[in-house]
Amino acid sequence: MKTVLFCVLALLAGGAPAADDARVLAPMPAAAADNLRSEMRASLLALNEILALVAGGQLREAAEVAERELGRSAMGKHRSQPFEARPGPHMPPAMHAIGIDGHKAASDFARVAAGGDREKTIASLPTLTTACVACHHSYRLR
Repeated sequence: MKTVLFCVLALLAGGAPAADDARVLAPMPAAAADNLRSEMRASLLALNEILALVAGGQLREAAEVAERELGRSAMGKHRSQPFEARPGPHMPPAMHAIGIDGHKAASDFARVAAGGDREKTIASLPTLTTACVACHHSYRLR
């Protein structure tokens, strides 16, 4: 847990200047970028809640949070907003695909956790962050 907190704090402190950043710039309207950042912060909170629930042996509850907040059920949150406020349509196709893969992976994790097997649930935890890591490693908004 301390390692996760350290990594989050390091990311918040800032990284390399944009000129040295090899990630692909994914420009989008300000409203879409704001919504995406807000969604990513909410995803971090959900991930933290899921980890705490798994650690506490509350696997079914972790499954519910994973599906509701990160899984397929969470797709399309901005669908009803104006086009310029919707992140998905402004993402490069590969970035958008990574996001969809992340939602699918969270639903897969939720199915495993709902089964109640602690060892299988713990083994599937990395599926929750693989797409996150891939996207944040490959793309940037500024």
